[in-house]
Amino acid sequence: MTVELRPLAPRDLPAVDRIERDSYPTPWSRSMFASELAKPSSICLGAFDAETRELTGYVIASRYVDAWHVMNVAVAREHRRKGMATALLLRLFELTGRGEGRRGYTLEVRVSNDDAIRLYERVGFRRRGIRRGYYTDNREDALVMWKDPVPEAAASA
Repeated sequence: MTVELRPLAPRDLPAVDRIERDSYPTPWSRSMFASELAKPSSICLGAFDAETRELTGYVIASRYVDAWHVMNVAVAREHRRKGMATALLLRLFELTGRGEGRRGYTLEVRVSNDDAIRLYERVGFRRRGIRRGYYTDNREDALVMWKDPVPEAAASA
């Protein structure tokens, strides 16, 4: 399958909603996604099957003063373990790693989500701390991860 990476649009929200509800015990609401789509400080990317145009995954990141906060990454169950989340994160790094004011990246992930932690470590995130009781559904701790800014030479390549 060939995948196209492009910005999410409001018309993609029903598909985002389906993937989100299948991926997380406490899914974001559609209005939360709509809010991120509308913010100029956010990047919302989707991975789409080039043939069917079906949304297969997405990443949402928001720019803060000193970092990009990767807020949400999800891939449809039937498309997992095919490199889509990696492709989305690498594209995010390409889009955000250029120019002055380059920022690092941060995210939180459930301490029990070993697959996601391995993914984030593969793309350069490192463990930086714990947020105790971060998740509201079960008070699970969050692992805080950090990735340094993309070096200028790599960002322009």
